[in-house]
Amino acid sequence: MVNNTDKKYSLKTLGLLTGNKEVDIEDVPVSVLAIAEVVDDPDKLPYLIESIKSLKIDDMEKFRFVLLRVQIESHLHMNEDLEIYMKRLYVAQVIEKLLYGELLLEEGENEDEEDEDD
Repeated sequence: MVNNTDKKYSLKTLGLLTGNKEVDIEDVPVSVLAIAEVVDDPDKLPYLIESIKSLKIDDMEKFRFVLLRVQIESHLHMNEDLEIYMKRLYVAQVIEKLLYGELLLEEGENEDEEDEDD
C-alpha cells in the first residue's frame, strides 16, 4: 500500500489503472487516484459520486481506458473472487456511464448482436 494524504492505494490497482507495472505515486493523476479509491473499496462509490462526476480530466478518451482496464481485469479474474470482481466491474461501469453516458464494451456487444440479427 502507498500512503498519500492519509489515503492508501494499492500499487497493483494503480498499475492496472495506469497501464504500467511500475508506478510512481507522484506521477499518478488525481483523477486516477479517485478511481483507485473506489476500485480498491467499491462500497465507497455512493459517497464519492459527486467527486467523481466533477473530476477535471485532461484527456477524456485516454481516461476511458482506465475504466476499461478495470472491466477487462474483472472479467478475467471473476472466477477467483466473484464478489469483489463483480463489485469492481460494477464500479467501473457506473463511473463510465456517469462520465460518458454509455459503456464502450457494451456498445461493441450490441453491434455484434445486431449483425447476427441481419
